[in-house]
Amino acid sequence: MKTIIHNIKELYVLEDSPFQHPYSGKQMADLRSLKNAYLIIDNERIESFGLMDNLSDDLNLFAKAIDATGKMVMPGFCDSHTHIVFAGSREAEFVDKINGLSYEEIARRGGGILNSARRLQTTSEDELYEAAAKRLNEVILHGTTAIEIKSGYGLTYESELKMLRVIKRLKENFPITIKATFLGAHAIPREYRDNRKAYIDLVINIMLPDVAAQKLADYIDVFCDEGFYTVEETGQILEAAAKFGIKPKIHANELANSGGVQVGIKHNAISVDHLEKIDTEEILALKNSNTIPTALPGVSFYLKIPFAPVRKMIDSGLPVALASDFNPGSCPSGNMQFVMSLASIYGGLLPEEALHAVTINGACAMELQQEYGSICPGKFANLIITKEIPSLAYMPYYYGFNKIDSVMIKGDIYHEK
Repeated sequence: MKTIIHNIKELYVLEDSPFQHPYSGKQMADLRSLKNAYLIIDNERIESFGLMDNLSDDLNLFAKAIDATGKMVMPGFCDSHTHIVFAGSREAEFVDKINGLSYEEIARRGGGILNSARRLQTTSEDELYEAAAKRLNEVILHGTTAIEIKSGYGLTYESELKMLRVIKRLKENFPITIKATFLGAHAIPREYRDNRKAYIDLVINIMLPDVAAQKLADYIDVFCDEGFYTVEETGQILEAAAKFGIKPKIHANELANSGGVQVGIKHNAISVDHLEKIDTEEILALKNSNTIPTALPGVSFYLKIPFAPVRKMIDSGLPVALASDFNPGSCPSGNMQFVMSLASIYGGLLPEEALHAVTINGACAMELQQEYGSICPGKFANLIITKEIPSLAYMPYYYGFNKIDSVMIKGDIYHEK
C-alpha cells in the first residue's frame, strides 16, 4: 500500500542514503530541505521524495493521499534519554526547590531518586505500566517516534527487574521503537550507604546476570558523578556488563567534572549524557572518540543549574544530541519541542542545529541511524506533520504549544491508545 504526502510546504533532514555518523560541527547547521515537496511511502518505509513540479503520478493512484498544504514535514524526534517508568510525581520537592533547597539538599533529606525508589517498590507492575503508557502516549503526540527508557528507580533486585519488564511491555504494545537501559547504579540505596561495595556486588553479580539472561536491556547506565558513583565503581560495573555484550550509556558531569566522560569513552559508551559541567579536556577527549555528547537542557531549566555548553561543543567540531530526560524529579516533561526551544534560547543553537540534534543525532545515540532520524529512501516513515507554521524557526520560537498536526509511525498516523 502506497501513501503520498503532497503539497508539503517544506520537507526537512533529507538524505539520499543513511549517514553513518552523527552530524557534527558545521554539518549541524547545514540542513538539506525541499520546498513545495512530496513524499511517497510504501507500506512502512519511505520510498522517495521530490518537488511537486516533478511529480508525474496521479494522486488517485495512491491508497492514501495526505494534503500538507502550508505544513512542514520532518523526521520524528528521537529521544535518547528518559526515565518515564516511575511511580507518582514529586511536586512536594518542587515546592522545596521554590523554598530554596538544592537538588543535593533534597536528596540528603530522603528526597530525589531514593524517594522515587520507595514509591516504586510498593507500586504494582500493572500500575506502573498504565502510568507509563499514558506518558508514552503524550510524548508520541508531541512528536517522539523513537525513545530510550531507563530503569533506576527500583534499586532492589525485584524492583529493577519489575521496571525493565514494564519497559518490555511498552515495547510489545506500542508501535514506537523503544530501547531499554538497565540503570541499577542510579544511586546508593540508604541501607547500603555504609557498605557501597555490597550494593555494587548486588548490581554486578545478581541483577546484571538476570537482566542479561531475560534479555531485558539493550544498554547499561551508571550515574557517574559527585555523590553518586565514582569512576572506579563505574568502570567495574561497565566491565561486568561488557561480558554480557551490553553496551554503556553514561550519566556524566551533571554536578561536577566527575571523570564520567573519560570513563565512558574508555569503555566505548554510545553516549555520555548531561554534561552541564564539561571543560576543554572532555571536549578534546570526545573529539577523538565515537561517543556522542548528549545534552539535557530540560534538567538545567528545571533545576536552575548551568546549561551544557552546546554552542562550544559544536563550534569545537563535536556532534550534539538533545534528549528530554523525562523523569519525576529533575525534568517532569518529555516535550522535545520544548527541548529544542531551550537549546536555542539558552544554548545558542540555530533551529537547524537543534533539529539535527533531536532527530538524526538522537537516533545515533540509540544506534538507530540506519532506519530512523532522517527523510531517506528505505528508512521507516516515522514523520512529523506540523500545523500550518511559517518557518522552521517557529518550532523553537513558539514554545509551550504543540505545533504538530499529526505523527506518523512506520507509515501510519498515530492515534492515542
